[in-house]
Amino acid sequence: MGEYSKALEFYEKLHQILEISLSPTDTNLENSYDNIGEVYDDMDEYSKEVEFYKKSIKRKEKDLPLNHSDLAISYTNICVAYCGVGTYSKALSILEKALGIFRKSLPSTHPDVKKLMIMIGEVKEKL
Repeated sequence: MGEYSKALEFYEKLHQILEISLSPTDTNLENSYDNIGEVYDDMDEYSKEVEFYKKSIKRKEKDLPLNHSDLAISYTNICVAYCGVGTYSKALSILEKALGIFRKSLPSTHPDVKKLMIMIGEVKEKL
């Protein structure tokens, strides 16, 4: 567990530096929120994970076209957290939103589309 704490401390310090040194619209800020969320995922702290993924999504919804695949990936990330706390109906709704984005931005044979369809099936089984 100590290594996760060190990683979290590192990512939080990095985020503070990025906020000071980058333009407010720089996408590295969104990626920084994603990185912090991933550490919380590894620590099984799902509420904190959701908090940081929501921050990332909020920025991406503002800064990116609504059919951008990075936004769909962030939706997928937050769904993993919702599944971790058993909120499957919310996860399914967001996964379907992500699939809609992928279908507009990627070919139907793309691995991310297929992976997402598998995830949707797994979540439906848990409902």
